Parts: sequence; C-alpha cells; structure tokens
Amino acid sequence: MMVSMILTYQYRIKPNLEQVELLNHWGELLRRHWNYALGQRLDWLRRTKCRIDRCSLISEPIGEIPEKVDYYSQAAALKETKQLFPEYKEIYADCQQQNLMRLDKAWKRWLIPDKTGKRGGRPQFKKRGELCSFTFPRVNSEKAGAHLTGNRLRLSKIGEMEVILHRPIPEGFVLKQATVVSKADGWYVSFAMEDSYVPESLPVAEIANACGIDVGLEKFLTTSEGEAVAVPQFYRKSQVVLARQQRKLSRQQKGSNNYQKQANKVARTHLHVARQRKDFHYAVAHWLCTKYDLIGFEKLNIKGLAKTRLAKSILDVAWRAFLNILQAVAVKRGKHTQEVDARGTSIECFNCQERVVKPLSERVHDCPNCGISLDRDYNASINVLKRTAGRSFAACGGLGVAQPVKQEISFINLRSPHQTA
Repeated sequence: MMVSMILTYQYRIKPNLEQVELLNHWGELLRRHWNYALGQRLDWLRRTKCRIDRCSLISEPIGEIPEKVDYYSQAAALKETKQLFPEYKEIYADCQQQNLMRLDKAWKRWLIPDKTGKRGGRPQFKKRGELCSFTFPRVNSEKAGAHLTGNRLRLSKIGEMEVILHRPIPEGFVLKQATVVSKADGWYVSFAMEDSYVPESLPVAEIANACGIDVGLEKFLTTSEGEAVAVPQFYRKSQVVLARQQRKLSRQQKGSNNYQKQANKVARTHLHVARQRKDFHYAVAHWLCTKYDLIGFEKLNIKGLAKTRLAKSILDVAWRAFLNILQAVAVKRGKHTQEVDARGTSIECFNCQERVVKPLSERVHDCPNCGISLDRDYNASINVLKRTAGRSFAACGGLGVAQPVKQEISFINLRSPHQTA
C-alpha cells in the first residue's frame, strides 16, 4: 500500500537583469502590502481588546469600532488596492493572495494556541528587503502562473528563465506550487510536489533492528551500538573569516554600495555554513535510516538549553533541525522514529538501573553497584533504546551484572547524502 506526501525540491534560476529588477520590485510591493495588512489587524485588535462596558486605566482609542479584519476581507480589498495604487496591477493576483494567506497563518499562530498550548510570536512589520519570496500556488495547470517545461520556467508577468536542474524531478511527481526565493547568492525556485509512491511504514512486527541515539556537544550523536559521529563545528570553524568580514562591514557607511556588497559577503558566509550543516544532517539521517528500522531519540528542551552558557555550541549543532530531518527521512523510507523521555538517561546505569549522579565534565559512567564502566553518552543511548523498544536487555554481548567492562566507542566518517542516497 502506498501513501502520498509533499516534498520540496529547490533549484537555482537564472533571470536576466530586467527580470531581477522586476522580481525585486514585486518583493517591495508585497512587503508594503504585508505591512499595511498587518497594521489593519493590529489596529482592529487594539480597538476591540477592551469590552464596551469597561476601559483601560491608561488609554483607550476613541472612534467607531471597525469590523473584524481577516483574510477574506483583506483579499476582497485587493481590487480597491489596485485602483488606488496601479503598480499592484503588475503583480500576479495569486501571489498577492498568497501573501495575505501567509499573514493570516502567522496571525492565527500568534492568537490561537496549538494542541500543546504553545503559540507563535507576533507577526512583525518587515523592513526593506526582508520579504524575499512569493508563491505561485499552481504549476503547469490551465490557469497556473508558473509553467515548467524541461529546464525552462515561465512565470506570469515576469517571463521565461533557465532552471538549473541539478537533480531531475522524478516521474510521477505532481507539481503543486512554486515559490521564488531570493538568497545571498542569487535567485531560487522551490517546487512543492506530491509524491504518491512513498512506501507505507514498516509493520512493527517486521522491525529487525532498532537503536537509540544520544545527541551531545562532545560527540554529535552516539548510538546504542557504540558508534559515534563527531561534531563538525561548522560555525566555529568559520568564525575567524566571519569576524573579519563583519569588522570590514562595520567600517562601511551604512546604506552605501560598498556596505551592501560587504553585507552580501557576510550573508554568503552564513548561507555557506547553513548549507554545510544541512548537508551533514541529511548524511547522518540517511545513514541511520539505512542501518536501522526503528530509531529512538530523547525529547529535549532545546530552546531552554540554548539560553545557557553553551548556547553557541548548541545552536551550532542544531539538534532540532537534525531531528526534524531524521523524522522526515524516516517517513520517506518507511522507517520508524520514536521520541522518549530524556530524564535520567545519563544518570541511570543501563545494566542495573542504579542512579549514578555525575557532573557534565565527567565523561565516563562508572557504576559502583555492578562495576560497569563505559562512555556516558553510550550508556545514555542504551537507555534511550530500552525506553524506545519497551524491553530490557544486556548490552556488550550479554554481560552479567557483576562483570565489569571498559567499553570504547568507535567514530565513523560520513559522506554527503548525495553520495550515499
């Protein structure tokens, strides 16, 4: 049985100078419209947040109470916007509607909590250049604004341009929408496509091998089989170059051409680091999903950990981004992932369940009760596996409780996911 899922492939595009100017003009107009629509919503909220029979102790707006502002009322006002500002007629209508949809989603994430009670941050007004993408909601259909034929992309009211298809779009994939994105090194298009050939998840009864992983800062992760992946430290290795570029940027006159050129160099460095990290995450995720049918990992409060003195290292390894990628790769390949409680995994002895409290600087787990001695991350990964699989077992070849052991972990080298997939 097959299920479908939405995938996104991103390709570089080669617009000419006139098209680049037009794309930037569209982005600026959509930014202004975003700010105007957000201002309408905030003004409505400010005028209606107090009940009619009571007033604020500080101040209260006076005037007619406006009607509720939502996506439908703002989308209906697009016709009036084009009459007042004729330059908005140059923008494809669906792109303007998608811009309002984005704002509506961000607004609802702020006001309406999700199932866990969490809410997103308040939508922000965007400065010049901050709105760097817009979406064509239909591709290759009768009334679509984007058409892809071979390696040529034709966008309504913009024109035709070349697409660098560094990997072909698989047969059977249905293109759903196209998002044009501006990055520090050029323009890209992201195609959202439906894949109807994703295999169903492996039945639980057929799971042959499972593992638990413990993520960390000394080692990126350690598996319950004693294998470890080193921390690449992409950001820290780029700090010297980045600091030099930022010092040079601080000496430029803000708003000048030299300032813009140097700011682009800084942005390119950050983009390069982000791409290195993402490529590494995919390599590790594919390696785990190739080797195991079930992968267990800890439920971590990464936002809280990122507020400690280890914030830079934690944000550099990007555990949350990796775990999201791991779960997406597992679904695509029909494998299973499971999130387990992280409390006590580093303290509890995997062999006898004795609680051995130790500081973070102590990297070896020495159990005084059973004599087991092994790397603390290795011990934690075994505990994660036990909580994932829901069964207890003896590791290290079935060692007895009273048999002490000094267990070493082995590091592995991973290639790019483009080489392993």
